[in-house]
Amino acid sequence: MKLNSKEKEILLKLSRQTLEEYFVAGKKLEVDEKKMPKNLREKRATFVTLFKNGVLRGCIGQILPKFPLYKDVINNSLSAAFSDPRFPQLKYDELKNLKIEISILTVPKRIIYDDVKDLLKKIKPTKYGIILQSGFSQATFLPDVWKQLPKVEDFLTNLSLKAGLTPNAWQNPDCEFFYYRTESFQE
Repeated sequence: MKLNSKEKEILLKLSRQTLEEYFVAGKKLEVDEKKMPKNLREKRATFVTLFKNGVLRGCIGQILPKFPLYKDVINNSLSAAFSDPRFPQLKYDELKNLKIEISILTVPKRIIYDDVKDLLKKIKPTKYGIILQSGFSQATFLPDVWKQLPKVEDFLTNLSLKAGLTPNAWQNPDCEFFYYRTESFQE
């Protein structure tokens, strides 16, 4: 499902209103679901990424669809602002310098591979987001991360570290990998 420009605009405004409402009223934004376009009521997984003056300021999301799209954006907007462990909680005065990006994910599909060499052939840089799972550890990078880590080995090494694993954990045959596409748009 591709969103039209009006639906994208609604989600971006909703994300910003969510942050403003939290700062002003101290509570989560409530929306009448009946007033949302049909596409925005479908269950979809999203990531919300916050940039302050062009620099990453928070990014949180869901890998699997659990909520209607508009609700997932509300939840992840708050999480990106206040629960990303890499950053301090967002302050009200940062809102004016904040740009919001929303990424809507397709349902992940498993990458079936024989060995490390086969895995490296099957991963398509720039095209897909990648999920690494090993035991109880899991991490993902959205497709945009390929811009900073264009070499597959570097991408997977950093993904292993993000999952709290050793740098070369991605080479372990017990690791599972999944890929997904995103539809991303920003203010």
